[in-house]
Amino acid sequence: MDNNMKSILKIHAEQTKKNLEDRQFECTIVEDEKEALELIKSMVKVNDVVSVGGSQTLFETGVIEWLENNQDITYLDRYHAEDPHQVFHSAFNADVYLTSTNALTMDGKLVNVDGNGNRVAAMIYGPKKVIVLTGINKLVKDEAAAVERIKTIAAPINCVRLNKQTPCTKTGHCMDCLSASRICASSVTQTRSQTKGRIHVILMMQEAGY
Repeated sequence: MDNNMKSILKIHAEQTKKNLEDRQFECTIVEDEKEALELIKSMVKVNDVVSVGGSQTLFETGVIEWLENNQDITYLDRYHAEDPHQVFHSAFNADVYLTSTNALTMDGKLVNVDGNGNRVAAMIYGPKKVIVLTGINKLVKDEAAAVERIKTIAAPINCVRLNKQTPCTKTGHCMDCLSASRICASSVTQTRSQTKGRIHVILMMQEAGY
């Protein structure tokens, strides 16, 4: 990213941070994945129970690897569990829940779709602290742009990643299908954090995830 583009995106990021905070979210803007990971390490305490929502961003930034190798916490690992659904349920009692978002609007909303519903459910209620790690590529103007981003980028690419046999993997955009493999079963827009500061958005000034 060149400095001219970054200077404008930084303005957008600062505006978004203010709007998130007005909605009772916390928000920290960081330069890159290294700074993001260090911040997350400072927010997860010894003996915390930690779980995650399905997220390519967490893999790309090294968060999953760090959790898997952290002996000071109890990590509820959905990726290696015999029964992932049991982990999904246990996550509601976690001290920290780490995830990303499909889209973040400049007026301070988190917009997501989900297949099983466990990720959006935990973002809304349950875990004591929710950390949402997102790249600047997911920042959009408003809710309409967020929905468009999900339909043309996030959903089709994630269906390819998860090897889903859905129409969007062939057309490149959401077909509002009724496929059993559909990952867009639930759509949630979080307009505020009911408990001030429970949800902390970490916005990276770099691209990450889908």
